[in-house]
Amino acid sequence: MGVRDFVDEHFRHFNAGTLQEAAMSLTALLENGGKVFLTLAGAMSTAEIGRSLAAMIRSGHIAAISCTGANLEEDLFNLVAHDHYVRIANHEDLSPADELALLEQGLNRVTDTCIPEEAAIRAIEQHMMALWRQATLDGHAALPHEYFYQLLRSDVLETSYQADPANSWLLAAAKADLPLFVPGWEDSTLGNIFAARCSQGELHPSIVLSGTHYMTSLMSFYRASTSPLAFLQSGGGIAGDFPICVVPLLHQDLGERTVPLWSWFAQITDATASYGGYSGAPPNEKITWGKLGAETPRFNIQSDASIVLPMLFAYVLDL
Repeated sequence: MGVRDFVDEHFRHFNAGTLQEAAMSLTALLENGGKVFLTLAGAMSTAEIGRSLAAMIRSGHIAAISCTGANLEEDLFNLVAHDHYVRIANHEDLSPADELALLEQGLNRVTDTCIPEEAAIRAIEQHMMALWRQATLDGHAALPHEYFYQLLRSDVLETSYQADPANSWLLAAAKADLPLFVPGWEDSTLGNIFAARCSQGELHPSIVLSGTHYMTSLMSFYRASTSPLAFLQSGGGIAGDFPICVVPLLHQDLGERTVPLWSWFAQITDATASYGGYSGAPPNEKITWGKLGAETPRFNIQSDASIVLPMLFAYVLDL
């Protein structure tokens, strides 16, 4: 029994039922010419979401991705340093002394997985520094992800791959020249490194374009889109709120009268509605901001995105 048949047969009620309904609805939208605008918050790249997302990109189902700086870089870290990652058993039982020991070994923990400082972060830093220094000499400026694309399209890293390149969503995105939007990129390891080098006078901040440039690029992308766009939000935060705001921006702030709303919406989150938190905000709240319409199909799957998102993609791909 494939994933689609399994979900249709067994996922009937509660969050399982919502996942089945969302998967069936999204599949229908894609079969009718729609595409997915995906947002990635949390540590989805370290969770190796590329194992399913890369296939979605290659299948042409993904129109664009908005992600945190961490998700942008951590897919690349895993690609070149996969064999050096350390899996932590019983991570809930770690003491402060255990955590300090990991720090001293250069192992940066993300729940049950440690990213190796030297093999991943410092290895990529030297390559990015070369691109940033060249941009400084050339007087060139680019968006954060464009430097990643430039690195992946060169032959510099190819012999260094440790993970299967077929499982890298960023590599698939670079090959497809997929539009990426990375708001708040400075809140990432390489973003911190870039800021540090700017403070030392080695680089100038102007060579990496800002969130405002990302937003104006997003406006152009949305205006040019001819396919119905499904907004699939994994987690919340800036990765989700930044791109969904393009609709009220165009309509309310620029006064454009023929702005289509997002055609479909689903969020996968373990957060609940509280006092102002975006990650747990119910889909209906977005109607009041002019992001979704009253008739927009909306799904709220309250679960772990590292479980739900691969299953949703497998359903769409009919694996």
